Amino acid sequence: MKNCRSMLWVMGLALACTVGATAGDPPKLTFTFTKANVAGAMQTGPSGINNAGVIVGSYVDTNSVSHGYILNGKKLTTLDDPKAMAGTTGPENLNPNGAISVVGVYNNSSGNTVGFLYKNGKYTDIPGPASAVSSVASGINDTGAIVGDYVDSNGRTHGFLLKGRKYTILDEPAAFGTTAASGINNAGWIVVWYVDQQGLVESAVTKDNGNTYTTIDVPLAVDSYASDLDSAGDVTYFWTDSAAVGRGALLYAGRYYKFDYPKAIFTYAGGINDKRTLVGGCQVKGKNGHPPLLGFKATYK
Repeated sequence: MKNCRSMLWVMGLALACTVGATAGDPPKLTFTFTKANVAGAMQTGPSGINNAGVIVGSYVDTNSVSHGYILNGKKLTTLDDPKAMAGTTGPENLNPNGAISVVGVYNNSSGNTVGFLYKNGKYTDIPGPASAVSSVASGINDTGAIVGDYVDSNGRTHGFLLKGRKYTILDEPAAFGTTAASGINNAGWIVVWYVDQQGLVESAVTKDNGNTYTTIDVPLAVDSYASDLDSAGDVTYFWTDSAAVGRGALLYAGRYYKFDYPKAIFTYAGGINDKRTLVGGCQVKGKNGHPPLLGFKATYK
């Protein structure tokens, strides 16, 4: 799912609106949204935000070509991996603090996905373990530990944790052929999503490098994709309801809070930082045709 999270730069727009969300009993959370779109882009969607407010993601230009980006203050850096087919570079997230390291995915000339690390202006492939035929790099912490997923020669998808040059394979025990690691915090906690034996998507967190997993599904969700987590272990989600509508959610202090961008027909929550800020994307119903993907930043309290 993280691969459909695409990206952007926040344009300091005035407060759009606020919406309260509850998870059973009080307390309530109030989400305050601001628009976050690359100026002049046809579509935008953020995928990660660090504690300094730097955002990474992707946007579609006026020629309908997608690019990755970093927005650091007012400085916009476009990311196009030199090994990538045009329009396939997609940043997934960045480290929480310090010098910026971005992880993501691109398609090579054979059409296979390859994870990458962008640091100090250089791209480095994250190809996955030796058995991988394709890979995605989805999260990174301040120690440089990277999580993601890869497809093996038998067509099965596994999560991975990469520390230095050592890969640890992450397979949720209840998974039926697919586990994907989507985020890692500085404590080493990792969130994954996986496909169960009924073909539904569930989410879990592991705090011990994949030795044990705890289920963290959004209540009443049909599919529940964990996207990212912060230092406290709060988790962002994309989830689908019984009407197959895509929506956002936050697991905060042990409670689940569901939310939608105002007037949106589709919402996802992507990256989260330690400043009670998350980023995501949405589609708002318009008068003509299929609505574009738009980005937002949301604070909550």
